[in-house]
Amino acid sequence: MKKKMWFPVLLFCLCLVFFCGSTDKVLAQPVFPIPNLNMQVGTAEGPEQLVGTLQLLLLLAMLSLAPAFIILMTSFTRIIIVLGFLRNALATQQIPPNQVIAGMALFLTFFVMAPVVSQINSDAVSPYLEEEITFEEALDLGARPLCEFMLNNTREKDLALFLEMAEVAVPEDRQDVPFHILVPAFVLSELKTAFQMGFILFIPFLIIDMVVASILMSMGMFMLPPVIVSLPFKILLFILVDGWYLIVQSLVEGFS
Repeated sequence: MKKKMWFPVLLFCLCLVFFCGSTDKVLAQPVFPIPNLNMQVGTAEGPEQLVGTLQLLLLLAMLSLAPAFIILMTSFTRIIIVLGFLRNALATQQIPPNQVIAGMALFLTFFVMAPVVSQINSDAVSPYLEEEITFEEALDLGARPLCEFMLNNTREKDLALFLEMAEVAVPEDRQDVPFHILVPAFVLSELKTAFQMGFILFIPFLIIDMVVASILMSMGMFMLPPVIVSLPFKILLFILVDGWYLIVQSLVEGFS
């Protein structure tokens, strides 16, 4: 992996291990010594002081991008889009609320990414904390499970698109795909899959809306909105088929 792409991978690995990995062991031994920050404004005595300040500012700026790394490099994107499509198909307005959908998507993401985080922890984080490997080796070993997860859920067509636009030759080994090409290809594949699942979700509820609208028109009830009448039937259908069970099962088992 290119050296200039090490920080997003490191930041992602540390965030995931902290939230859903074996945190007891990780928190017992800090990855880095806790720094003692002392912010002063004055004239630098040498160029090295300015470089250190710029590095600190760059670190703080990159930390603000941590949510984007977690969202775009995990299963979160597909899950929250599908749940949003489901709520729109049911036409239940703000039920479930946005907080519930986001929280459910977040914890389903933790569940899906748990094997990846566990492998990162066992292959890279734990050996590094025990000083068995160097930082560069830990970074390389920790990035492999994450790249493997994204490659397994990325279409070859999407990956070839970004390789062509970047004018990069197709690597012989899939692990050699550049990180800045793999991430957008993975996101594009996730968006396509999520919209396909959303289309399938809309079909049964759309049929109910069409049937209810036809019945109301045949009865001459033009002033009664069909959505109000069809909503209880859609909820009843969703309950009878155990919709939440099927949706969650499809989302989790859809990741290889």
